[in-house]
Amino acid sequence: MRKLLSAVAVATLLASLSVNAQKTTRSVHYKWHDGQGLLQFSDSLSADAMKYGYDVVNDQGVVIQHVPRQMTAAERAAANKLAEQQAAKQRAAQEIANAEAQMLSAYPDEESYRISQQQELDTVDQQIHTTQINLRSQEKALTDLLARAADLERAKQPVPKFLADSIAKQRDVVTGQRNTLERQQALRAQTVQQQAAKLARYRELKAAQEKAEQ
Repeated sequence: MRKLLSAVAVATLLASLSVNAQKTTRSVHYKWHDGQGLLQFSDSLSADAMKYGYDVVNDQGVVIQHVPRQMTAAERAAANKLAEQQAAKQRAAQEIANAEAQMLSAYPDEESYRISQQQELDTVDQQIHTTQINLRSQEKALTDLLARAADLERAKQPVPKFLADSIAKQRDVVTGQRNTLERQQALRAQTVQQQAAKLARYRELKAAQEKAEQ
């Protein structure tokens, strides 16, 4: 008798669970606006719902989930491009933050930071000095070649081809050295400007750090 009652109880419980599951299934509805802007309701999804996006609602009409419309291929490409750009900006911002954190860690005070900047500037100055020495040497070599050609011309003698070629080649060397010197001098001016901006940023970061530690 007890076994029979237990079997009946189990059967009743299973039937109740089945009914509740059916009720739960029936409680899910969908609503969306079609291509004409008209509101549509249904217990199943249509092509329009997938195209324009839809809301999942319960029996009380409360929206429990919003599913956006499907994007076109062009929209997906634009969204992907935007996401890549945003990711690149985030990476750049993180790299700057990491660099600034390393800067504060490497240079605990402004004096040590100024020393590092001066060392950077000294390196550029040394490059400029070396180029200036080379330029003077190349200019002297060109002057000597031109003097030889001038002597021949005063003596009413033709300038040999090898000498004319040497003069042309030496002119190119001198021009290259002058261009190098101009680039290095421009780099020095740019470095000075950048160092001033970096020093100002260092002071801002250091002040913020000291304030946070107080």
